[in-house]
This record gives sequence, C-alpha cells and structure tokens, in this order.
Amino acid sequence: MQQLGMGQAVNQALREEMTRDPDVFVAGEGVGVGIHDNPMFPTAGLIDAFGPERIRDTPVSEAAIAGLAVGASEAGLKPVVEIMFNPFFTLASDMIVNHAAKLRYLSGGKSSFPLVVRMKSGAGIGAGCQHSHNLEAWAAHCPGLKVVMPGTPADAKGLLKSAIRDPNPVIFIEDMLLYFAPGPVPDEEYLIPIGPADIKRPGKDVTVVTWSKMLGVAFKAAEQLAQEGVEMEIVDLRTLVPLDKETILNSVRKTGRLVVLHEATRTGGFAGEVAAVVMEGAFDSLKAPLRRVTGPDIPVPASPPLERFYIPDEQQLIAAIKEIM
Repeated sequence: MQQLGMGQAVNQALREEMTRDPDVFVAGEGVGVGIHDNPMFPTAGLIDAFGPERIRDTPVSEAAIAGLAVGASEAGLKPVVEIMFNPFFTLASDMIVNHAAKLRYLSGGKSSFPLVVRMKSGAGIGAGCQHSHNLEAWAAHCPGLKVVMPGTPADAKGLLKSAIRDPNPVIFIEDMLLYFAPGPVPDEEYLIPIGPADIKRPGKDVTVVTWSKMLGVAFKAAEQLAQEGVEMEIVDLRTLVPLDKETILNSVRKTGRLVVLHEATRTGGFAGEVAAVVMEGAFDSLKAPLRRVTGPDIPVPASPPLERFYIPDEQQLIAAIKEIM
C-alpha cells in the first residue's frame, strides 16, 4: 500500500490507462507544462512519458477543449480533457451538455462515446469565486452525463480508470485541496465501478450522506460524536450519477435519521435530490426531519476568513445532528 495525494493517484490512473490503451490521450490548458509540473498535480511528467502527441496543451478556450473532446470521441479515440476549474464548465457546457451527453442516446445506444472531462473544484485555496464554485448539481441535472466526485486518493484512482473505460461521457470532479491530502492507495491495479456508494464508517444513530472533501469533515464530526455515544454512519456517494439510492435508503432505514453534507451552495444543491430520494423511499423510517449542511448561497469569497466561513465544518454538522437526535 502506497501513500499518495489525490493528484498523484489520478496521475497513476492516467499513466496506467494510457499505457494500456493507445487511444487514450490527455488535453487541456497547461497539461504538459507550467503549474502542472508540480509532482502533486495529476498531469505532472506525463508529457515526458507519452510525448506531445498524446499530452496536448490547448489554447485557453474551454469551448474548444470540449469540442476537441467530442470530435475525438466520435472519431474513435478516448479523450481525457481537463477543464481547469469547475466554474469554467459554463464555457464548455454547450459541447458537453448539448452534444456529448446526447450522442449515445441519439444513436439508440448503438454507438459508444467515451469521454472524460476532469475538473478541479472546491473552496479553500483563496482562488476567488470565479474558480471555486461547486457545480456538480448542474452536471447531474443533464441526462447522459455520469458524474463522479471522489473523496479519497484510492477512490479517485479506481474510479478514473473505470471512467476512461466507460462508453459514456463522464464528468470527473476533483477537489483541489485533496491533491495534497495523502491516503492509502493499493499497489496493484484495480478498478472501482461507477455507481455504488461506499459506507466509509458504519453507525446506528444517524446517516450522513456526503462526497468529495466533505468526507473529511464527516469523519471529524464522527470522532467527536462517538465520544458522546452517538454513532454516525458515513455514506460516501462517490458517484452522483448514477445515484446509489439503495445504499442511502438502507442506511436511513437502519438509523432513522439523515443529514446531507456538501460544500456547494444550498439552493438547488444535490442534497435536495438525496432528500427527495429518502422522502420517497424511506419516509416511514425517519424519526426526525432530515437536515442539510451546505455552503451558504453566496459566491465563494477570496478573503481567507470569509472563505473559511463559507466552507461547512464539523461543528455545523454536529449541531445539525444534535437537532435531530
């Protein structure tokens, strides 16, 4: 078992899949040079290993990057393109939402359109609102796109390998702070299927459904609550689309309580979808109203104190759990 940051784990997945399949290539802004040379970043050293034909630095145009990916996928290649920051998804969304997401459907399922769009997300690095907004709910709302948001390096590697092999377009969102948070990653090759959630911590008193960086917040809250005799079950979705409804419902039926935790803003956030699933499928099991712990409905501030205020923390989660215990 090796200790890697998420960026290093993603780098390993890219290397392994590019070695395995010559049709896989990487494209994006600066993927071959510049800041991405930092060894903690996902594309570090790839141009030395695979050359400029398969590691393609692109112009600063997210629309062009997405268009390149759709055309390459239609031509039979397997592009892995990088949209540098999650909010820039808005610039690429025409090709991704109106074309990539619909092409397999329009073929009646007869054609494959393998395509991975990697995006950095998350607050906490002082990059300001234009670079930090979490838009996973936007992507999840678009039929035809799979949406993956890993919270550990091991999950990131296994899920990215599965995403590259998937015949459908996959939106793969990586929290920037997790690039520098080491975790155990198996030495041998492995895949994690897209779809199943993972119960990261079993418990009997309350279910916390979360994903990405908020997984760490959930663990901190669980440790504190355990000292008070409250056992939290942590369900890490890992994949938002397709959504593992059964794991969520089975957990809520066991604990009788639910809190959904995510960093994205509250209104229209994916917590609402999780809440609706539980209300439709496990309402009779609830012992108390469910709760959402989310970012506030404001742009992500650049000021460090205000940015810390924006990001949900373990004390907010603990307070929400105590309200329904």
